[in-house]
Amino acid sequence: MEQLTELWERIISIQIIDVIIAIGIIILFRILSGTFSYMIIKIFKIKSKKAKEIKESAFFKPLKVFFIILGIYLAIVFLRAPLQIDMQIMDIVTKAFKIISVIEFAVGLANSFTIKTILGKKLRKSLSTKMDDTVFEFVLKVTRVFIYLIAIFFILAILEIDLTGLIAGLGLGGVIVTLAAQDTAKNLFGGVVIFIDKPFVVGDWIEMENYEGTIEDITFRTTRIRTFENALVNVPNAMIADASVTNWSKMEKRRYKTNLCVELGTPLEKLELLKSRIEKMLQERENIYDDSIIVKFDQITDNGMNILIYTYTNSVDYASYLKEVEDINIKIMKILKEESVELAYDTKTVYVKDEKI
Repeated sequence: MEQLTELWERIISIQIIDVIIAIGIIILFRILSGTFSYMIIKIFKIKSKKAKEIKESAFFKPLKVFFIILGIYLAIVFLRAPLQIDMQIMDIVTKAFKIISVIEFAVGLANSFTIKTILGKKLRKSLSTKMDDTVFEFVLKVTRVFIYLIAIFFILAILEIDLTGLIAGLGLGGVIVTLAAQDTAKNLFGGVVIFIDKPFVVGDWIEMENYEGTIEDITFRTTRIRTFENALVNVPNAMIADASVTNWSKMEKRRYKTNLCVELGTPLEKLELLKSRIEKMLQERENIYDDSIIVKFDQITDNGMNILIYTYTNSVDYASYLKEVEDINIKIMKILKEESVELAYDTKTVYVKDEKI
């Protein structure tokens, strides 16, 4: 309390001009922070001439914060002599300034390693033939984590914390953390397995025992799935690594199969003509694989003669597949109508014996 009273008395005793200069330094750096940031990024981005592109840089906002904090720090340094601030207090202020500087630099550097940044796009372009988007995004996440870990060690060094003792203590601490976080370790390992095996990537439509939907993101611990009910589900990676996952997006083709049961009274010549027209119709469709077409008279049932129609289409997504099936069904019905062929129905004839008593 006495120290605060003494500091207040010093503040009152200093000349008003010193206060004005200190406030002026803070305001000046606050106003010019954007300009300073723009100029520094401009120096390192020689090819970039667009102001909007420079301001959208990952380092622009962190640099603005840095210059604002720098203005406050310089104002405090300027007032150190008039306020007679102790060296211990100045040491704390200096350490705080260094820590904030490290944090802002780490934030700017980490934000540079994203898919949307210029650096991220350049890296993606250079690795376009070697790595898919999901693995590339995972590498960027690991890089950002590594940057923040280095920043933490810098901060510990600024705070003069003994890193040797800390690292030695991690031995026992690591055992405790491992025992307490086995599930987390399993999920992390599951995430690594997903990235190595690549059973799916972001944007794929998958189906597993309890969930079905589109992959939105794959993190170190969980995989985010957007269900068809538009709900977002976070599934632990360990569960996915142990589950059977059907990746519908990896389908190269979809099967079309139907059975036409025509009446028993249909002439065989008409049946052959019907088969020929359906086969020709399928061959003329662009989305049908010609070598997969099967149109055969495969069964004689109690009700009629069955024609099996079997083929594959390259319309793999569900909406286009349904459209293809609908078009084929309409074409088949038109052929049946044009050839005056009726479909058989499940009917039974019951004979009643009239016994005279």
